[in-house]
Amino acid sequence: MRQLVRAAPAALPPVLRTPLAMSAALATAVVVALGILHFHDSGLTGLDAAILPSIDGVRPPWRYVALVFDFGGEPVGSVILVALLAGVCFLLNRLRTAVLTVLGVVVTVAVTTVLKPIVGRTIHGEFLSYPSGHTALATALALVVALLLTDRLGLGRGAAVVLALGLAVVVGVAMGWAEVALGAHYPTDALGGFCAALAAVPGTAWVLDRVADRL
Repeated sequence: MRQLVRAAPAALPPVLRTPLAMSAALATAVVVALGILHFHDSGLTGLDAAILPSIDGVRPPWRYVALVFDFGGEPVGSVILVALLAGVCFLLNRLRTAVLTVLGVVVTVAVTTVLKPIVGRTIHGEFLSYPSGHTALATALALVVALLLTDRLGLGRGAAVVLALGLAVVVGVAMGWAEVALGAHYPTDALGGFCAALAAVPGTAWVLDRVADRL
């Protein structure tokens, strides 16, 4: 098994190492900046105040759509998604990517879980909200899918960057919209969750590759 992991294709394709390192650095800065801006905050101000009235409290049928997205970030839904993606990676002999599917999600969720009490931002007066763990988890899975497709399709740097960031944005926006529409988060919570995944997944993939190469 150790030899198989060592010989498996990289979890972080070489064409994406530099672009995702740069985006991860920027995402980290955004997470920190938003955390400082909303430190122990519970009010609706700035960007949140401008966006929230237009998407908060959606009614059926859009509420049902939001609930479907939200289920993907719940414990049962997330376990199903992680297991399915890891299984696909394993069947395609992308063992490092299979491991990254699990580790990437674990690290991303850990980051959001640790940040919530540190930042101390609340919604509805009592629920810690920054950053959004659901949005972070969905974005993390989207990034892993993009890394897998980049490797399988042999994409060049330009196409790989567009795929990775494009897929992350689409999935992150979809989950972020659902969380805000259901009243679980502010828009900037979703942005913070998106950026947390954008920082955590490439870093985890890089460490995974380094460890696997030295086994």
